[in-house]
Amino acid sequence: VAEFQGVEVLNINELANAVKPVVLPGEEMTVMIVKDGKESGQGLAYLDDGTMIVVEGGKKCIGDTVTVTVTSVLQTAAGRMIFAKMKNAINKAV
Repeated sequence: VAEFQGVEVLNINELANAVKPVVLPGEEMTVMIVKDGKESGQGLAYLDDGTMIVVEGGKKCIGDTVTVTVTSVLQTAAGRMIFAKMKNAINKAV
């Protein structure tokens, strides 16, 4: 309705997505694992903007602040999800 009357309108979802930090695979971040995920061994953490981070092998670190390495980022209708591995787990695999 506002657009028909010549009033400039901002889409709040587009604005929120525009100010979210860009996260790329391979990037390291420090997060606090707050609960277990749906799959076995997963832990969940959240960014300040509410973005969920699924941490492979993070279940054993619930309540701990850990360094993780981003493996992928998925944009869904519900928002963005970040998938990561524990930094120590990556080092052991190499």
